[in-house]
Amino acid sequence: MDLLKSDIKPMYLRYLAAASGSAVVASVFGVVDAMMVGQYHGPAGNAALAVFNPIWSIVFCLGLLAGIGGSVLFASSRGRGDEQSAQEYFTLSVLWGVLLSAVAVAGIGLYQEQLFRFFGADDELLALAKRYLKPILFAIPCCVFSNILSAALRNDGNPGLATKAVIAGGIFNMIGDYYLVFVRDMGISGAGLATALAQFVTIGIMLLHFVGRKNTLRIVRPTCCLRKMGAIAVNGFSTAISDLALGIIGILFNRQIMRYLGTDALAVYGIITQVTAFVQCMAYGIGQAAQPIISQNYGAGNFGRIRQCLKYALYTSAAFGVFWTLAMLLMPTPLVYLFMTPTPQVLSIAPGILRAYGSSFVLLPFNIFATYYFQAMMKPQLSLAASVARSIVVSGAMILLLPLIAGADSLWYAMLITEILVAAFGGYYTVKITKSI
Repeated sequence: MDLLKSDIKPMYLRYLAAASGSAVVASVFGVVDAMMVGQYHGPAGNAALAVFNPIWSIVFCLGLLAGIGGSVLFASSRGRGDEQSAQEYFTLSVLWGVLLSAVAVAGIGLYQEQLFRFFGADDELLALAKRYLKPILFAIPCCVFSNILSAALRNDGNPGLATKAVIAGGIFNMIGDYYLVFVRDMGISGAGLATALAQFVTIGIMLLHFVGRKNTLRIVRPTCCLRKMGAIAVNGFSTAISDLALGIIGILFNRQIMRYLGTDALAVYGIITQVTAFVQCMAYGIGQAAQPIISQNYGAGNFGRIRQCLKYALYTSAAFGVFWTLAMLLMPTPLVYLFMTPTPQVLSIAPGILRAYGSSFVLLPFNIFATYYFQAMMKPQLSLAASVARSIVVSGAMILLLPLIAGADSLWYAMLITEILVAAFGGYYTVKITKSI
């Protein structure tokens, strides 16, 4: 498909299917692990994964930083007909991936105990989290590059291969989880090993693009490296911090929950982190489907096509938000049994917690998409402001202050208040930017 000439609706739907499929299956890594570990270890297993989840957020944040930042600038350069600059941005996004992977492996490997303690672990949860990390540590570069390569493949007209790669990795992970956790009786260690191996499968399939006829990507000698790497970081940061938000929010929630509510509530929050990651990944799919279309048409000055794509993305965001909110409101108890063998204490508190937190999902997809839209329209400052407000400023203030003001149970409404405030900001500037073109 030609991003500058093909009909917007079928092209957007094709990219949405590919991006959402990749995002959904990518989230299966964490969801399946949580289900298997929760059934094997009980609530303690889910609580341990809640302690570990900020690690995932850090790692995938690094991949998005390089992948989305490079992707936006690649597409915009190609839309202007500047192929050399496009290839330089691809090259530098790969270099960013190598550097960030090395930093992540070294930092997490050397300071894992201190990190898990900071994330809210007690002695029992620390032991489980370290067992889960041991095999995953060696797959961290694959986690980083899965975001870089999937973004590159979408911009190079091969989104289907990225989807197939992630689906294959997800299937491998599901089969491996069951075999290693239960058949081999490895528990949480087996879940970590299955996830690590699945990441290698995903990357191996994505790399097939570079030996195929569709490939137009190549490594070139870049010019003005520091300036262009800085531009990649600036453009990618707002999306990356949206993923990092899960980690930041997770750390604050973990510490507040252990302070006010205890381990049973943390086990329920372990379920929430998996469902939230799933919903957020689907929201990424909307942004990743629209971004290459909007970026290239912005570079070419085709503003009518941008408005068409925006319309479909907003409809999709609204549909996803309503669907997941209703799922949390109507089916909290089945979700608990899906993720663990609950104790009576956990079962008594879980439905209320899941309904309160799940109400925030109605606005989450739009808020994530807005950061992609601002990026694609070359407004990285607005994208950064929305992401920082959602991930750190507003959410952090709500998590810290609500228990003091309205009691411990009000903690579960922190994200609903956050999403409402951020949606007001994002909606105002989406309308303003769109009117200006």
